[in-house]
Amino acid sequence: MQRFPSEVETVLREAGWSDGRQVHDVVEETIRTVTERTAANGARHLAFPAAEQALLEFGALYVDQDGPGVALRRRPFAIDPAMVPPCAATLQAFGRALGVALFPLGIEGDDDAVLAIDEQGRVFSLDDGGEWFLGEDVPAALTTLVTGVQPPRVGDDGTWSTESDEAEPR
Repeated sequence: MQRFPSEVETVLREAGWSDGRQVHDVVEETIRTVTERTAANGARHLAFPAAEQALLEFGALYVDQDGPGVALRRRPFAIDPAMVPPCAATLQAFGRALGVALFPLGIEGDDDAVLAIDEQGRVFSLDDGGEWFLGEDVPAALTTLVTGVQPPRVGDDGTWSTESDEAEPR
């Protein structure tokens, strides 16, 4: 079974991804760098298996895209937690609403949004407009990002609707 639609796989391969890709050196250094940061309130990022697995396969991928997508403009993004501005307190607060821990995964746009993964492997985007559910796993989230599909907005109660007609414009 194919993990990605062909257009998504092409974009990811052009960015350096391949089946079975494992970037151990990059992941270890990146996780160390990110977990050493402490927010003013004392919050820190803690890595967990879902984050480590996602970064092993997709870490250090930089997708340079710009143009129309299915519903949204396709923006560049990077799977590199070291590029994420300090956000431990923000992810900690969002994680409380979801009932899970979060770890930064990368950025979207020109530092417009923070990409984060939770302990279950679900991926979210946090920007000035709110929090958005990108997918149940990293491949689904990458498909959302590459194709410009409208993701559902996460409500204040930590839930979202997967019904496309209820998706709020991003």
